[in-house]
Amino acid sequence: MHEDILRGAGCDEGVVSHCRAVTAVALEYAGSSVVDRDLVVAGGMLHDLGRSRTHALAHAEMGAEGARALGLPDEVVRTIRRHIGAGLTAEECALLGLLPADAVPRHLEEQVVAHADNLTKGTRAITLEERMDRSVVLGRKAAVRTFRLGLELEPLRHLPGGRSSLKCQADKAPLSRFPAQESD
Repeated sequence: MHEDILRGAGCDEGVVSHCRAVTAVALEYAGSSVVDRDLVVAGGMLHDLGRSRTHALAHAEMGAEGARALGLPDEVVRTIRRHIGAGLTAEECALLGLLPADAVPRHLEEQVVAHADNLTKGTRAITLEERMDRSVVLGRKAAVRTFRLGLELEPLRHLPGGRSSLKCQADKAPLSRFPAQESD
């Protein structure tokens, strides 16, 4: 399943565990019927696919390339590409030595996965305040974007099916719209 894709790409168990933890947090925001839970699970589980090649910021680009090469749906590829902080503008990407492409999450599921990653340190859930304390590397604009994303998404966490009523079943069964690809 998704874990097999990560392991097949060369991700270590720490990355796999982190992806499970991010998915669990992301599902806390997926109680609304407007959120595509299958995409949230696929994006959450695969957002760090690029960490099989690097642990630098470029892991998002590399992960998106890897997901595209595996034939994963465009929605999953975009979620992987846009998960850094609350996203990076083309200008910020260029300044950081990345491809100068817009990598700001536009769709709700992309935003949920990016925010869940912001709220996860390793396998531990952290607060938005803790994340903001660690966000100095990306600069003020990115920090403000991260904070605003948290404020925008927080109401979703309190809907039925959110925070306390969901358990992460991320890798237990195949998903209807975004089935995990078989790895060799």
